[in-house]
Amino acid sequence: MDLQWLLDFLQGMTKPFLATAIVVLAVLLSYFQKLGLEAEMIYAIFRAFLQLSVIGFVLQFIFSQQNLSWILLAYLFMVTVAGYTAGQRAKHVPRGKLVAGASILTGTSVTMVMLVVLRVFPLTPRYIIPVAGMMVGNSMTVTGVTMKRLRDDIRTQFSLVETALALGATPRQATHQQVKRALVVALSPVVDNAKTVGLISLPGAMTGLIMGGASPIEAIQLQIVVMNFLIGASTVSSIMSTYLCWPSFFTAAYQLETAVFTAA
Repeated sequence: MDLQWLLDFLQGMTKPFLATAIVVLAVLLSYFQKLGLEAEMIYAIFRAFLQLSVIGFVLQFIFSQQNLSWILLAYLFMVTVAGYTAGQRAKHVPRGKLVAGASILTGTSVTMVMLVVLRVFPLTPRYIIPVAGMMVGNSMTVTGVTMKRLRDDIRTQFSLVETALALGATPRQATHQQVKRALVVALSPVVDNAKTVGLISLPGAMTGLIMGGASPIEAIQLQIVVMNFLIGASTVSSIMSTYLCWPSFFTAAYQLETAVFTAA
């Protein structure tokens, strides 16, 4: 049995293992400061090593297949995990995981189709899977924050929303300000990041290309594309989540579903 691939892998992991010295420093600082985060830090870095190693082999296999069905399977897996994670953040939203998953799926798939139709990226696993991963990860964060903030804002201003409904406002009209605030809070980090990109930090995609030997001009061209599709996917996912939350927030008679907002 040829074990050359294993030897190559272990040799390539030398620098990542050496870099764990930084984590050791963080663990020691946590211990001396009595933060109690030592075990969590060690577990987190071990899990990161394991997950990234496994996904590296999986992607190596998928890229060698050049089969579009693997793109779909990988994409749906990412959306499922992201929906579950975002739903956990908004745990008091009924069917939160399903709402988050559907929102992320909508936002990222619409953006992905546009990128492929416009021929920004070819429809191959090597391009689509990494791009989808960036989109899904960003949309997951934004969607989770949107759902949680919307529910919390309506809960805080329960009487105000009820009064608006009693005066004949539709659920959309009665919660317009709460929806607006939730979307602004969730999307502001993405927009701020786009405004300061290259001035404060060099993003991952750009840094990776430069360290890989690409010219800075090529790197910034790709990074511009990345920032564009992150804003697009995040915005669509975030807005979609507010629409999908409404049915569980209101009764058929356009009244607030009290049980949703009584939990702390």
